[in-house]
Amino acid sequence: MFERPSAGERAVVVQLDFGRRDIQEDMEEVRLLIESAGGQVVAEVTGRRQSPDPAMFAGKGKVEEIGAAMRAAQADLVVFNHELSPGQQRNLERELKCRVVDRTSLILDIFALRAQSAEGKLQVELAQLEHLSTRLVRGWTHLERQRGGIGLRGPGETQLETDRRLLGIRVKALKERLAKLSRQRGVQRKARMRGDQLNVSLVGYTNAGKSTLFNALTKAGVYAADQLFATLDTTSRKVWLSEVGQVVVSDTVGFIRDLPHSLVAAFQATLEATAQADLLLHVVDSASPARDEQIAEVNKVLNEIGAAAVPQVLVLNKADLTSLPAAVERDEYGRIRRVRISARTGAGLDLLRDALAEIARDKTRHAAPPPVDDAFQAEPAASLPPSRDSGDSAELAPPSDRSTNLNEPYDFDHRTAHVPQ
Repeated sequence: MFERPSAGERAVVVQLDFGRRDIQEDMEEVRLLIESAGGQVVAEVTGRRQSPDPAMFAGKGKVEEIGAAMRAAQADLVVFNHELSPGQQRNLERELKCRVVDRTSLILDIFALRAQSAEGKLQVELAQLEHLSTRLVRGWTHLERQRGGIGLRGPGETQLETDRRLLGIRVKALKERLAKLSRQRGVQRKARMRGDQLNVSLVGYTNAGKSTLFNALTKAGVYAADQLFATLDTTSRKVWLSEVGQVVVSDTVGFIRDLPHSLVAAFQATLEATAQADLLLHVVDSASPARDEQIAEVNKVLNEIGAAAVPQVLVLNKADLTSLPAAVERDEYGRIRRVRISARTGAGLDLLRDALAEIARDKTRHAAPPPVDDAFQAEPAASLPPSRDSGDSAELAPPSDRSTNLNEPYDFDHRTAHVPQ
């Protein structure tokens, strides 16, 4: 019989190096994750391996080292900054006699703490149940057998089968409720998009300062803190810009390296606002040594949710920590590609507002005219401007810029502008 040990808050962190990245950055990130979950890092164990051990992810000697560190620090929790299989997690808990949590479970736990709205709680519960469904057979092996004896024999089902069935029913109900909420969001989004208002979504790596920037632009007062996944629920506000009018700005959930696929799928309804925006303000922590890797991770998630084609402007935040002045960078076409600001001090916010106003004017100028009856067409279709998919449009960009770039700036007049990393 195997029952999982109870969890605690004093954690030993395990980070193995497989020769693919700087583990110091990974260790700093997992410390922030554990602190965001309410835990305390009391010891760290690192090591190098060619590949994970099939049975316990780490080798037997490394597992003994983890156990010694746990006893010395009086820890009651071991956190692997990797994704563990159900079998590896069960074997580690048997060997270490304590609760073992992998990176996916840790992120899910933080999301459960942060969810505030009804929709956010439903999305997190769905992701947790789908993650749990792969671990029922591992965590509760004593429930696999039916009890025998006189008066107890018969068809019936095991407790494990009952848990699976109930879990499946709950997952189906959650998906139906989230689908209904998604349709409602779609109606609300269409109502906002009936006019010519520019729809902007803030995206970026978690703790890059999106919510702080959102508050600075909209005075919304959403929760912002120096912690990972401080906010989960999408919030939209209108911002008044001189000479343009109102634009809609939305604050979305932050992304992170190795974001669990179950979370991305569960938050699909929330992330639809990102995929259907006119412009993405990609907020980057310019003071982070890993900013290039963080940009790549965000672009990978944007591609996964179908937002890769949405034009982007990089917002290099936290300029006050880099001692660089606020500024606007343009490409060879004179279009805005980067804006350097500090959302905390307010430096460069006027430049960002001017940039949004410029993009909104460009969107209005190149908005498609209302459809007219064919009998009143004044010009043949051949005289219309070339579409984005036509071969002629590529002539407006250099040959090396004809491929789609995830970081291209706004593109309302069908020109392709490449933004180097």
